[in-house]
Amino acid sequence: MNILNAYQADTVESLQEALQNIKKWEDDQSDLWFWEKIGRIPFAILDKLTPKLVQKYIGIALDELGSYIQTGGQYLIAQDKILQKYAPYLFLQSSSEVTIEKISDVPLSLMNQVAKDNKDNHTNFATVQGATTGFGGIFTLAIDIPLLLGTSLKVLQEMAITYGYDPRKKEERIFIVKCLQFSNSDFVGKKSILKELTETATEQEAISRLQGWREVILSYRDNYGWKKLFQMVPVLGMIFGAIINRYTIQDVAEAGEMLYQKRRVLAKLQELEQKQEEIEIQPELFEDEKKGKNNENL
Repeated sequence: MNILNAYQADTVESLQEALQNIKKWEDDQSDLWFWEKIGRIPFAILDKLTPKLVQKYIGIALDELGSYIQTGGQYLIAQDKILQKYAPYLFLQSSSEVTIEKISDVPLSLMNQVAKDNKDNHTNFATVQGATTGFGGIFTLAIDIPLLLGTSLKVLQEMAITYGYDPRKKEERIFIVKCLQFSNSDFVGKKSILKELTETATEQEAISRLQGWREVILSYRDNYGWKKLFQMVPVLGMIFGAIINRYTIQDVAEAGEMLYQKRRVLAKLQELEQKQEEIEIQPELFEDEKKGKNNENL
């Protein structure tokens, strides 16, 4: 199948339908699962008894997340893997010819397919990773904290690129951490973050709103309550490790996918509206532009 035929150009109708689906997803966001809340209780009670090794890795993860917000740190990813997926549609030979700016012209349906592939790949990887670190007891559990953070930041950066946004920019790193917060928040927290993301803010204002970003890592720690309880039983440790990591990354990826998709849909709608206004004001110029593009394709 020709890739041009597989992914049709965006229309106002198709974009509005996508926006409605995103709105429905936002409205469907619920509170934490009951078992997730129960899983947080052990750490709330036993916080002072948490082994120093785990506390050490939590501290490292906190520092690294702060470093990521400011500079990108070690978590910045290579873009070629994602850019290469768009090369055939853009009639380019390699990822080196594809830029993030060019991705904005790609149909939303293709972006959504790339996002789905990324989500599935990372979810499967997290499942295996969780089973492995859940098997090894407290020592591998401590290692799992920065590993899970790294995977979360990687999948969110890939979602940014997928929808045509550059994760190397500080404003996008702030947005990525907000996605991370969203996926780890309860119902009230999610609604608050959605409201924040619809408001325009300066970089300084956005950073000030991230004063609670440390809660992201603390919520990660809380998610290990079940694994801590069952770490003495290796088989159960593997099962719970696989389940918790799988759903953690699945939720993170879905949040990034939907929130970045919403930004791109709104941007595309604005572009189409502007183009329609130009057509109405100067139809002859648009016809000349259209004829020029047709001649280029001949």
